[in-house]
Amino acid sequence: MLSFTHHYQPPSAPGAPTLLMLHGTGGDEHDLAPLAAELLPGAGVLSPRGKVLEHGMPRFFRRLAEGVFDLDDLRQRTAELAEFVREAGEQYTFDPSRVVAVGFSNGANIAGSLLLLAPGVLGGAVLLRAMVPIVPDPLPAIPGTPVFVSNGRVDPLVPAAETERLVALLHAAGADVTLQWQSAGHQLVPGDIAKARAWLQTLALTS
Repeated sequence: MLSFTHHYQPPSAPGAPTLLMLHGTGGDEHDLAPLAAELLPGAGVLSPRGKVLEHGMPRFFRRLAEGVFDLDDLRQRTAELAEFVREAGEQYTFDPSRVVAVGFSNGANIAGSLLLLAPGVLGGAVLLRAMVPIVPDPLPAIPGTPVFVSNGRVDPLVPAAETERLVALLHAAGADVTLQWQSAGHQLVPGDIAKARAWLQTLALTS
């Protein structure tokens, strides 16, 4: 039995990539699943529900305050999610090297943590409204891993300096990072979707 309540949709063709859809605070396994079809038609969809509850709202890891993460819990939850992705790959027989995370807010932060704490689990990531989740010491080596970051210029929760710090951290680990700014706050806008879709179509692992 897989350890997360989740939604799974197989790809339209064998060997097609799988999008790991990771919701924000208060979402669930169905929250971002429709977005997958907009971003990469025909891709498989693996969409788990976060196990942590904050005032009844699902999240992927605990936080101590706004923007202050419980790092011990983050490490534990990241390892648990990484194992879920591996087990789901075996159960549903999708190619683990062709898994691309698509995360929003809390989901983007756990996706960033997967990149940094469980290198090799993801073939790439789309991080929407992401912060620096953790700074591992030493940094992992994720050379050439494609990462797309799309944040809002007027996001009250993620300052521009935090976005730049995240991009610098991923670059330092060797990732191939594309940063897009949106004239927006913390909510997603059409530009996020359009830019992420165009970026996904450039990836060798999604072609």
